Amino acid sequence: MAPVSMSLIRALPKTDLHVHLDGSLRLSSLVEMARERKVDLPSHTEGGMRELVFKDRYASLVEYLKGFEYTTAVMQDAEALERVAYELAEDNYAEGVRYFEVRFAPQLHCSETMGMDDVLRAVNRGLLKATRKANRKIAGQPGRLAEPEFMYAITVCALRYFNSRMSSYYRDWFRVHPYTPEPEIFGLASLEMAQAAVAIRDKHDVPITGFDLAGREKGYPAGDHRAAYEFAHKNFLKKTVHAGEAYGPESIFQAITDLHTDRIGHGYYLLSPAMISSPDIKDKVAYVRRLAEYIADRRITLEVCLTSNLQTNPKIGTFEKHAFRQMRDARLSTTLCTDNRLVSNTTVSKEIGIAVEHFGLTSRELRNIIIYGFKRSFYPGSYVEKRNYVRKIIDFYDQVEKEHMPPGGFWQDGGVNNP
Repeated sequence: MAPVSMSLIRALPKTDLHVHLDGSLRLSSLVEMARERKVDLPSHTEGGMRELVFKDRYASLVEYLKGFEYTTAVMQDAEALERVAYELAEDNYAEGVRYFEVRFAPQLHCSETMGMDDVLRAVNRGLLKATRKANRKIAGQPGRLAEPEFMYAITVCALRYFNSRMSSYYRDWFRVHPYTPEPEIFGLASLEMAQAAVAIRDKHDVPITGFDLAGREKGYPAGDHRAAYEFAHKNFLKKTVHAGEAYGPESIFQAITDLHTDRIGHGYYLLSPAMISSPDIKDKVAYVRRLAEYIADRRITLEVCLTSNLQTNPKIGTFEKHAFRQMRDARLSTTLCTDNRLVSNTTVSKEIGIAVEHFGLTSRELRNIIIYGFKRSFYPGSYVEKRNYVRKIIDFYDQVEKEHMPPGGFWQDGGVNNP
């Protein structure tokens, strides 16, 4: 037997269902765009930015989020948005990702000269240009089972919390609603985001298929955004929610009961009774068990981001202590994602390699996790088209695995090498 090779992992068709546009720039592009737009950086070299901002390890979530101040600062015009989106699609295709869902908060990029439709259409232009280029390459590969088409979809992010310093758009919200309680302001902004996303999807044929809620969980409950999620639901946007990343199981419960989410971003603390803070929950173990059973039964998929979780929650310590193994043992639906390719210095292939290495995934488990990413995607086509696409992915996956099979015909479970 032989360890699973990184060459196989890179060759397998993969998804990334949780990747933030503003956390996934090429570092070289960030430095270049900052120089062109006169954005001040702590260092104007890639090495300096790796040392000072984009590290392998962070001391806290606050330090982790610092880098977004610089990435969003250079993404304030249509040219930059199109470039970043194009390069992200290229980077995904280059490592074997065949379907990804890029998410971002358009309201962070709006200004007096660039509205919501300008922002979303600029991002879509970059994604579309890169996918068309990739699919021309795929079409020109004769002599083997047809490789599935490279595809993408867009998920728009509302924010649980924002302030007037985050963008001129949010500055205007506080100016227009000076006497509105904060929770209502946040909810109104989310509703406008949902309404704009649906309008732009329908008018400009932009593949916006998902609606997300991101940002600070503690003190900013999901229920403040019910109206936005109700509108998204009634207009056939799929739903995901950042929950259980830095707060307890109650946050995940809110995402399910208040927002009726289809997927959960992170969900790290789903199985952690000790993280429950509500005094109304007397039997914490039973609460967690019932919540996990409900999620498992409804196949609500957890978008797991291993590297990011260790960076934003340093107390986890090592990958072996990550809750991913518990999630697998509980038969929860999971998919492996990057979260932020630049900020976390990772790729989909790297995340899969970590999972294989540290959690002893069998080849069958690996196949199920990867294929389930396609099945639980917010695919932009019809249900029939999605079924056909997933079938092609499965056939292609099996062919790639067979082509990389070691002598003797078996993979060793739980090991990775790097040929």
